[in-house]
Amino acid sequence: MNNIQKSTFGTLPDGRTADLYTLKNKNGMEARITNYGGLLTYLTAPDKNGHFDNVVLKLESLDAYVKGNPFFGALVGRYGNRIAKGKFTLDGKQYSLFINNGENALHGGKQGFDKVLWSAKAIDGSEPKLELTYLSKDMEEGYPGNLSVKVTYTLKNTNAISIEYEATTDKPTVVNLTNHTYFNLTGNPQNKITSHQIKLAASKFIPVDKGLIPTGEIRAVKGTAFDFTTMHTIGDRIAANEEQIQIGNGYDHCWVFDKDPKKFEQVVEVFEPSSGRKMKMFTDQPATQFYTGNFLNGTVEGLPGQFFQQRSGFCLETQHFPDSPNQPKFPSTVLRPGEVYKTKTEYSF
Repeated sequence: MNNIQKSTFGTLPDGRTADLYTLKNKNGMEARITNYGGLLTYLTAPDKNGHFDNVVLKLESLDAYVKGNPFFGALVGRYGNRIAKGKFTLDGKQYSLFINNGENALHGGKQGFDKVLWSAKAIDGSEPKLELTYLSKDMEEGYPGNLSVKVTYTLKNTNAISIEYEATTDKPTVVNLTNHTYFNLTGNPQNKITSHQIKLAASKFIPVDKGLIPTGEIRAVKGTAFDFTTMHTIGDRIAANEEQIQIGNGYDHCWVFDKDPKKFEQVVEVFEPSSGRKMKMFTDQPATQFYTGNFLNGTVEGLPGQFFQQRSGFCLETQHFPDSPNQPKFPSTVLRPGEVYKTKTEYSF
């Protein structure tokens, strides 16, 4: 059917080749994914006039991604979000992780899943799929157990991109996989995302300390700048005189969904007035990190001469709660031999 095409994306410093896979659906929507880091490098969606634009932040080359970037389009693992002081105890044994975010471990460490070369299998069809697999070896980045991971991207004819995650281990470990794509529904990353409107099916969020580590509290959003239970413009309260907003320099927090944590349901709706684009997010995960590009500072270049400024994009990283291995009141992220970690998230336009 030829709805998925493979091309060379570039050469890694160690000489290995990274490939780029272009998926197309029957409506003309297009997604590009590289097996380097499982990065979603390009995703188009129609505006109110049916015109397709790229709606994710992207870099121009493999070299640019390898040089370093704030997780654009990345598959994140072994543990998405932060683990306090890079340490956790499991079954009485303490494990130490690579510290890469202040005094904490973030998004898998020095060489997380966003920086490894995955094995890729292209599956053509009316809804093309890309299946990525990776074996994270015992004690890689400090995590116990050989973890076999499979991530499947599917471009659907409903103008949705689906991401399915699966993992098994041979030793008890902790797992929290997610995707770190930055969206900008205007189709132009020079526009800020503050005009976007968002609704989250979440009446609670997780407050953090100055290192962005959960305090252990799960707090009601009512009466705060974190209340998106009805549609609100992102920029309206992003500079509110509230401690949590000031700690995060905007929104960089985990919202807890009001749903059965195992059910796959719509939990987010985003609307961008100028383009008329609407995005809905569905997941079976219990929470999402909603991040508003607070740390983008004009140092990362997209198109030649175009630099990503603060609030150029927003992320919706579906996940379990941050620092769960150190938070006994939070749902467990422990995976044991014989169990299968399985989760799914879908972004629909």
